[in-house]
Amino acid sequence: MQTVICTLFEGHYHLGVAAFVNSLHKHGFKGDIYAGYLGQLPPWAKAADLSLFDDHQLATYKVNDDIKIHFVELKTSYHLANYKPDFLKWLFEGPARDAENIFYFDPDIILDYSWDFYEEWVSFGVTVCEDVNSPLPPNHPRKMAWKKYFSQFNINLNLEREIYVNSGFIGVNKKDIGLVDTWIMIQEKIGPLIGGLSRAPFPGEANLAKEHAGDYAPFSKTDQDALNIAIGAWDGVVSFVGKEGMGLQGGATLMLHALGSPKPWRIKFLKQSLLGVSPRSVDKKFWKCVDHPINLFNNNYIKRKSLVVNMGAFIGRFYTRN
Repeated sequence: MQTVICTLFEGHYHLGVAAFVNSLHKHGFKGDIYAGYLGQLPPWAKAADLSLFDDHQLATYKVNDDIKIHFVELKTSYHLANYKPDFLKWLFEGPARDAENIFYFDPDIILDYSWDFYEEWVSFGVTVCEDVNSPLPPNHPRKMAWKKYFSQFNINLNLEREIYVNSGFIGVNKKDIGLVDTWIMIQEKIGPLIGGLSRAPFPGEANLAKEHAGDYAPFSKTDQDALNIAIGAWDGVVSFVGKEGMGLQGGATLMLHALGSPKPWRIKFLKQSLLGVSPRSVDKKFWKCVDHPINLFNNNYIKRKSLVVNMGAFIGRFYTRN
């Protein structure tokens, strides 16, 4: 087992997981995927084979001869956004202990490049992509607040690099697990300040308190801030790709990340286009990844949805909100 992939999801995000797996198949990935989840198994994976690993139930779903998904029933009070490094660590020490590399992807990502590239990329160092909110200058007030807060723990941060990365994707070779350990440690020190790691910067019952949620609040991005701080505290090699890597600006994409809400599987495209919001590349690619090898919808529905996406794109050629 050279490389495994993992993701985390709950609720309707299972639709994103399936489309992501289909995109992996399209671009040549073969192997095991670990999907940690809260709630229920996806309806398309009900025939999975059940087993136990430690005290976690694993449900293994064979997608085809090349890909298996191991659904891991999670027992954590953390918001899933904050559980990423812990899940990576658990996999490296547990069911994926024979893997050399583990990649984490958010369930709203569609792969857009050959998998062979990723295998080579992770050999250069920890792999990350720049976030839409990047850059942050070295003396940005949020970075200065990070330095001030962590100085009390005698943690010196190198924050000279201006790039700010997105936590929706990371690739780690086993030799670089120190970055994962550092990420966990940073989050544990941030947790008490934000009201616990059950809180995250998303709408809902577990969202951040107002004083921690502002654009200039130092830890308002929780896991993402923690990852960037961890990179500044760790002395290993990190290989960065710019915003184009996630399709957040023009250029050669490696993946497409559906930031924000609603997600591609919930967008009403005609309504959006009449409001001046055209379908994004990730929206179009999502609806091309919903039928094989995992079939999410019947063919007629997929055809209708694809037609609506194309109509929305056509309207967007003439009417776009400034």
